[in-house]
Amino acid sequence: MIRPGKLPETLAGLKAIGIAGFTRQRVYGRGKQKGLQYSAGGGGDWGISFLPKWMLMVVIEDSKADSVIKALLGTNQTGNIGDGKIFICSISESVRIRTGESEKDFLN
Repeated sequence: MIRPGKLPETLAGLKAIGIAGFTRQRVYGRGKQKGLQYSAGGGGDWGISFLPKWMLMVVIEDSKADSVIKALLGTNQTGNIGDGKIFICSISESVRIRTGESEKDFLN
């Protein structure tokens, strides 16, 4: 999850280390800062505003994880609340839709 304004720099950083494939999705959410609070109508009512982010999904070999994390930190870390998060998950198997074949190695 990254700040919207960091997308071009992030994609350039991934490309620089040889990562070309990814999926991106526009998402809205909030973290520890609990979103932006605002007064709705001046009657003392408060609401939550969800913050826009880009969610990037990159599936890579385990051996490339450290370099991808380093690239994401290098392009997105400002030291301010809202810089984003990196989630690391294992992929155990995939199925190629075109052929229906099951693959143990997702990246073949």
